[in-house]
Amino acid sequence: MSPGRPRPRQLVEALVPTPLPVAVPEPAPLPTLPTPAAPSGDGRLLFDVARPDAAGRVTTRALLRALGWTPGLTLHVDVVTGAILITPAADGTHAVGTREELPLPAAARHLCGIAPGEPVLLAALPRQNRIVAHPSNTIAAVLADLHARILGEPS
Repeated sequence: MSPGRPRPRQLVEALVPTPLPVAVPEPAPLPTLPTPAAPSGDGRLLFDVARPDAAGRVTTRALLRALGWTPGLTLHVDVVTGAILITPAADGTHAVGTREELPLPAAARHLCGIAPGEPVLLAALPRQNRIVAHPSNTIAAVLADLHARILGEPS
């Protein structure tokens, strides 16, 4: 190269300007979500899902421990509006099993349409000291209706 000519690199730098610094925009603040409304009562509702065995027993240690129900506690079991309501009762004819399982008597399962091995939703209501066992067909119907309303479809 001759001494008077610019080098190729200098020529490129002269033709292609250095980009100017770009200011980074401030990120938008995250939206604030509304505080969820607490359920009535003490605000606690505990859930578990279990599958009844062939004898109709369901194991739900977490709910039993949350309620303070121990093996041998006598229970009253009744069917109310298609669900099984389980309540401690001194004169109860059923009891919490030694392996911390709840009995779902055959008659109650039949009235609610609960088959062995089908999941049931167990809802513990600590303030009322009760457990409600909801059959899967009821939960499916409730959720189908809710989803139809969310999506704006007729149910």
